[in-house]
Amino acid sequence: MDLSLRQLSAFVAVARTGSFTAAAQERHIAQSSLSRTVAEIERLLGAKLFQRDTRNVQLTPEGVELLDVAEDILAAHRAGMTRMTRFVNGERGAVTVATLPSVAAVLLPPVIAAFRAHRPGIGVRIIDTHAGSVVDRMADGEADLAITIPDGLPDWLAGRPLVRDRFHAVLPAGHPLAEHPSVGWRGLAEAGFIALGAESSVRAFTDAALAGAGSRAVGVAEARNVAAVAGLVRAGLGVSAVPALVRTLMSFAELADGVVVEPVVERRLDLVVPARRRLSPAARRFVELLEELRTAGRPLPDGVRWA
Repeated sequence: MDLSLRQLSAFVAVARTGSFTAAAQERHIAQSSLSRTVAEIERLLGAKLFQRDTRNVQLTPEGVELLDVAEDILAAHRAGMTRMTRFVNGERGAVTVATLPSVAAVLLPPVIAAFRAHRPGIGVRIIDTHAGSVVDRMADGEADLAITIPDGLPDWLAGRPLVRDRFHAVLPAGHPLAEHPSVGWRGLAEAGFIALGAESSVRAFTDAALAGAGSRAVGVAEARNVAAVAGLVRAGLGVSAVPALVRTLMSFAELADGVVVEPVVERRLDLVVPARRRLSPAARRFVELLEELRTAGRPLPDGVRWA
């Protein structure tokens, strides 16, 4: 048989108060209605639940057993509805962000710290990968949202500008070019340019900038990994240029600092969400926080600005 939550709640009220009158008053219903509800439960169960006399109401053995069952069911329902309410309100759940390694390592940690301070019930997972794979993670549903370059986004994704980071020269300490506050792209090419691999979002920017300066990278070396490029530069094998967020990942190599590249080249990074699919409440709260930080102009690392 099926007993509704309303019926179980009515039964528990009578059992707890020991009185039909008190239970009816507590539930703001007529006593006759409450009596009919209990009678219907007894009919469905085929058992008497209460012993009634002129003074009070006592549970029968069947009533004692039903009380235990009913309280478990009602407690589970309350707990479940609380969980659901917290999920809908964006107070619990999880959000997965696919992004570039430099964003994952430098931009996102303080954002996530601020998010968790306000939403401790929401877990955050980061998938750090190259730009092409970021879109793949959105396509297979593994990621809720992304932060990546906007180039070539499919029409089922929608991007909005989030930040821009300026390209800086990557020079070994003591290099002649490091004596100047800025260096031209042609000068970098002539010094022996070490490029990141074609799968990196950085490569397209440096190739375009070098071509725009009427030059091209001298094929000294190429590496897929940012740390490898930094190590090659530190060893004096050449120079490079990377955005500010990427440059932070090279700090271990103790390279020359503060040299910007002229003319200015910036990498734009977009906040990317599904264009036709609704975000989960947790993901919406994360997006809202990013927008709040951008609107408030929260300080960013050197060479990075809100878009």
